[in-house]
Amino acid sequence: MSTMDEAELRRAVAVAGELAQWAAEAMRRPRTGDVRYKANAADMVTDTDELIERQVRSVLLRAFPGHRVEGEEYGVREGPAGAPSWVVDPVDGTTNYAHGVGWSSFSLGLSDASGPLLGLVADPWRGEVFTAVRGEGARLDGEPIRATDARGVRGQVVMTEWAAHAPWHGMDRVLAELSARLCTVRIMGSTALSLAQVAAGRAVAGAIGRFQAVDGLPALLICREAGALAYDDTGPTAGVPSGGLLVAAPGAAEETYDIWRAARAGHGGG
Repeated sequence: MSTMDEAELRRAVAVAGELAQWAAEAMRRPRTGDVRYKANAADMVTDTDELIERQVRSVLLRAFPGHRVEGEEYGVREGPAGAPSWVVDPVDGTTNYAHGVGWSSFSLGLSDASGPLLGLVADPWRGEVFTAVRGEGARLDGEPIRATDARGVRGQVVMTEWAAHAPWHGMDRVLAELSARLCTVRIMGSTALSLAQVAAGRAVAGAIGRFQAVDGLPALLICREAGALAYDDTGPTAGVPSGGLLVAAPGAAEETYDIWRAARAGHGGG
């Protein structure tokens, strides 16, 4: 992938912000249309998912016709060789959204030849937008944010999510180890929004059993830019995770990674 120049990057930041505002408004409207199912009864899609992704694709390809776009609902639109690449999850947490549970998000990210470049996660229900540009730190509604300075997990919150509708390999062991350390775990239903809580300093760590770039890459960049450390099933990672993903505040990273590594030992993810 090519590296974007400064002018194109600033235009991308502006376009992403406008799309986030539009998507959040679309999600807050009363939901219409039937809920439909993809792979199984726990794999849902709504008219809102499809409406938002169509609009995002249309805007991005009009503004950046040479870019690649990958979305949750409509797959990959390839660009020229080496083109910058967008990922979009129009409604991350569709099950929550379809049932009227106010914990879902809009996720949008951009990568270039050097890796993730721009990440955005919008929470329509609390009116919050988490953003990061590589090398410029993480922000919440324009204000800088950092991972918590907590030392260890005792008395803290850790976020996790199911692997689709099921526990991931080692999840029971991770939950038990955290409980024994008087650490509370939350399973909320939106990977992007759960990981963003680590960047905001609200949770000491976040664990995902099966990393997917479409909903995870933007939030991962935000966490990294907020100072959190990242690990996958092979160890510390500075790139795109392989298998699962753990992000943790620096003061709790060693403890949480030891728990994660023991629970995931001998397993390639899932």
